[in-house]
Amino acid sequence: MIVGKQKPLEEIWDMVCSHKNLLVFGCNTCVAVCHEGGNKEAESLASLLRMKAQQLGVDMTITHSGIERQCEHEFFESVHDQIENADAVLSTACGIGVQFIAEKFDKTIVYPGLNTTFLGAVESLGTMTEKCQACGNCVLGVTAGICPIARCAKRVLNGPCGGSTKGSCEINKELDCAWQLIINRLEALGQMDSYETLAPIKDWSSDRAGGPRKQIREDLQV
Repeated sequence: MIVGKQKPLEEIWDMVCSHKNLLVFGCNTCVAVCHEGGNKEAESLASLLRMKAQQLGVDMTITHSGIERQCEHEFFESVHDQIENADAVLSTACGIGVQFIAEKFDKTIVYPGLNTTFLGAVESLGTMTEKCQACGNCVLGVTAGICPIARCAKRVLNGPCGGSTKGSCEINKELDCAWQLIINRLEALGQMDSYETLAPIKDWSSDRAGGPRKQIREDLQV
């Protein structure tokens, strides 16, 4: 899932304080799972901003709403008027949702309420860990299901590097060496023979280095 972290209240206030009619708009999928930007968090943030406005004597109308996903057209029908009638929208979605609203409502000012951080997994309640960098050329089939692009600090494809010590990363001793994890799993699966095969130079053109990416499914288009 996409993981985000809510911006500090003071930073948010500085962005929105000049508007008379603000809509705090939640996204109830990825960022709701990490308890940062769902509809419930949008409601709480709206309450905090109302209190801030009252304390400072600022005349603002602050409402809240939300939809299931801010990155798909179909969910906007019921809130179209709310967005168009607002002076500005504070989106608590990831950066994709913020941009989607800005493109869809080209006369509406849209602000980000979150900092989008990474693609991750919920390790436990309140703990999210980066697992994928969406590089566009997945190698998990040959690395025992453990991603060296996201989980190795150096993104080494033939590891471990010479700096790992006792299974820990030299960049951060609190991190497990990704390649040690890969080796351990290959051993458990009886697939250590594949470890001897050198990975070719990675084609980074499918990664962000190739510019903004687009995926088209012609079978789904009408």
